[in-house]
Amino acid sequence: MAGRGGVCKDHHHHNHQYWDKVVPPECQPHQDIFRFSAKLHWEQAHEPLHADIDSKKVCGVGPGMSFANMVRQKMRVLVGLVPCAVGGTSITQWGRGEVLYENMVKRAKVSVEDGGEIKGLLWYQGESDTSDIHDAEVYQGNMEKLIENVREDLGLPSLPIVMAMQVAIISGDGKYVEKVREAQLRINLPNVVCVDAKGLDLKDDHLHLTTEAQAKLGYMLAEVYLKNFAPSWKRCPPTLRKRRKNLKDVEVSTNSRSGVVNPYSPTNQVNVNCFKWTLPQFR
Repeated sequence: MAGRGGVCKDHHHHNHQYWDKVVPPECQPHQDIFRFSAKLHWEQAHEPLHADIDSKKVCGVGPGMSFANMVRQKMRVLVGLVPCAVGGTSITQWGRGEVLYENMVKRAKVSVEDGGEIKGLLWYQGESDTSDIHDAEVYQGNMEKLIENVREDLGLPSLPIVMAMQVAIISGDGKYVEKVREAQLRINLPNVVCVDAKGLDLKDDHLHLTTEAQAKLGYMLAEVYLKNFAPSWKRCPPTLRKRRKNLKDVEVSTNSRSGVVNPYSPTNQVNVNCFKWTLPQFR
């Protein structure tokens, strides 16, 4: 999930890598998208999201920014991302009491100390569990336990989980990819949905997704999240219900909320339960 899109080998320096700094349109920064930094403060989000989190590796484009951009566009909300991923880790390294798990829970809790709500968890992991038959066979139980633990520790028993199923690795020793994919698909807990990443383009290492594939995966995650967990009224701009003749106020409504806006005002906006919509002006 940390993202290796655009990470290339440096042919002039053995075992060195660098990020090509190519950011597709879907992953561009936006004033309404923020990230929670390693220093535990909010800042404008930009690629690579995990540069100060997965700091021992070269990070590139991942699915986070394209996910956030689609959610922002569809729901007209501020989006805060709390990156926690570290590449090349197994599911057991995310068990309760382990450093990675405890850091994730801490970051999630601190991120909402000044307001806001945790609306979901995106999970894309599994490559490191495909080499050993035992790891693959216990993956489902370990993943279900992780979900139960994080929901309990955050006090969010219905926390939405959107999980990208592991892609097919066509090199290396990942002999049990399909077993891990089957385990991910068998997870039967409420508010857990899967996105199948198989078929997305891989880099020349036949292991990590290309930049374009990372952006596409982010859109896929967002589509599933919006479909399953976003209330429909938040995804639909309000419609003009009526204009009162000779009065400045105009009534607007969504399918479950309503409000009043002055179409002659400079901002010409209405807030409906904290979601802001812009209406056409009247003259």
